Amino acid sequence: MRTALLAGACLLTAGPALAFDIGFDWSGLKSCTNGRPNTVANPAFTLSGVPAGTKFIRFKLTDRDVPNYNHGGGVVAFNDQQVIPRGAFKYKSPCPPSGSHTYEWTATAQTKKNGGKLATTRAARKYP
Repeated sequence: MRTALLAGACLLTAGPALAFDIGFDWSGLKSCTNGRPNTVANPAFTLSGVPAGTKFIRFKLTDRDVPNYNHGGGVVAFNDQQVIPRGAFKYKSPCPPSGSHTYEWTATAQTKKNGGKLATTRAARKYP
């Protein structure tokens, strides 16, 4: 009985787990609106709630208005940092041919460079 009460108390005092989340903005990105993306350095990403056991984070950019275009991304080693700095990898920049498009970064926390998925999150912004 005492063990059950202790276990229950531990569950009640444990805080909620933070959800895996990323943030970014387009600061420092050279303007591109001709439909021909440039190869550029990634934006800085803020991280929170990264799952325990994460060794790598895979980033991929998708244009929600043209989802079949491959903007690429990269894989970054994770060592409990809260920010992935600008320039950790290269990708094809947002560059809509006309108007504004919505671009979405997908981040996948992984135990291995090429697999071992733990969690996925997304963050989207309009460009330009």
